[in-house]
Amino acid sequence: MPRTVWLLVAARAINRLGAFSLPFLTVLISTDFGASATTAGLLSAAFGLATIPSRLAGGRLAARLGRRRTIVLGLTGCALAQLGIAAAGSLAAVAAFAILLGLAFELYEPPSQGMIADAVGPAERVRAYGLLNAALAAGGTGAGLIAAALGRWDLRWLFVADALTCLACALVLCIALPADRPRRASAPTGRGGEREPVPVRPWRDRALWAMCAAGTVFALVSMQIVVALPLALERIGFAPADAGLLFTASAVTVVAAQPALRLRRLAALPAHAALALGYTLMAAGLAGYAVAHTLPSLLAATAVWSLGDVLVLARAFGVVADLAPPGGTDRYLAVYGISWGIATTAAPVTATQLLAHAGVAALWAATAGLCLALAAAQLLVVGPLVSRTSPPRAAAAKAAAGAPSGPRG
Repeated sequence: MPRTVWLLVAARAINRLGAFSLPFLTVLISTDFGASATTAGLLSAAFGLATIPSRLAGGRLAARLGRRRTIVLGLTGCALAQLGIAAAGSLAAVAAFAILLGLAFELYEPPSQGMIADAVGPAERVRAYGLLNAALAAGGTGAGLIAAALGRWDLRWLFVADALTCLACALVLCIALPADRPRRASAPTGRGGEREPVPVRPWRDRALWAMCAAGTVFALVSMQIVVALPLALERIGFAPADAGLLFTASAVTVVAAQPALRLRRLAALPAHAALALGYTLMAAGLAGYAVAHTLPSLLAATAVWSLGDVLVLARAFGVVADLAPPGGTDRYLAVYGISWGIATTAAPVTATQLLAHAGVAALWAATAGLCLALAAAQLLVVGPLVSRTSPPRAAAAKAAAGAPSGPRG
């Protein structure tokens, strides 16, 4: 992998070491300030709502200010907001800093994901994004243990730890990444070698819309796991901080499963088939949560859904990057990424309401059902639409690069 990819991977691993504060935001609001589960869920949803403009701003700023500046700005903003949450003395202050955290939270993602997409060829993107996912998981193995330890002492220290790793990540990337300049998407006009801007219109791309719809449901599932797991564990007799142990088990599974992405049979699967398989594995693991009442059974269910998560994340970002026209990677990944903002807004509400009115088993059963619906939609709707779009898009990309398009093979 190119040096840029390794730098981003290493920095993300550092940042991930403290990134388990978010699952405990609702718990902090409930325990330290006596807020109801509904109020805690609404405040967490406000954070998620703020991440939507943050993601779109990340794509725009990457083109205007440069990718490195945008990354450093986002990480520094996250650190300041996290420190504000840790020091807050009232529910209103926590709410204000949570919204500020959301506004900075996603600035990092479009430029970093765009850097990875542009640093490697299309054939290597699955491995590159898989490597980034593995780095997040590797950092998560330590983060889960930090969460389990600090969470038993004082939940506020989780936010301090997260802030420190954000600042460390920002410092590493500010020093190591090359200085950047604003970029513009362009393509040859065919007249004297001049180049004109290529219009990047992600909102008009039906294939991207299909990926965004599927990505939103997937993100909702992922965020419901993050938000609901500490609360669900408490209801079946475990400490909320024990969620850190399960998140660590998930991270270990993701790291251990990375070599599987290079297996010939798995690598040869079409993207829609690999994604459907990933969703099915997630459904199986979450169904296991619905009936699990012992630590070994919870760990087994965690390992199963984590295997599905490996397949989905490695493929989805690669598909979206392949859909983008030349120079439009940041914008396409930014639009796709608002799926996580929508899910982060909805998950605290849906998770807490399902827990309050239906119970733990119903929450996990419903989430597993969403995964099965995703698998069917991927095979029947999303996959065929992306397949019809990809061949002409690939030919256009080659033409923009000045290469012959060749047959469609």
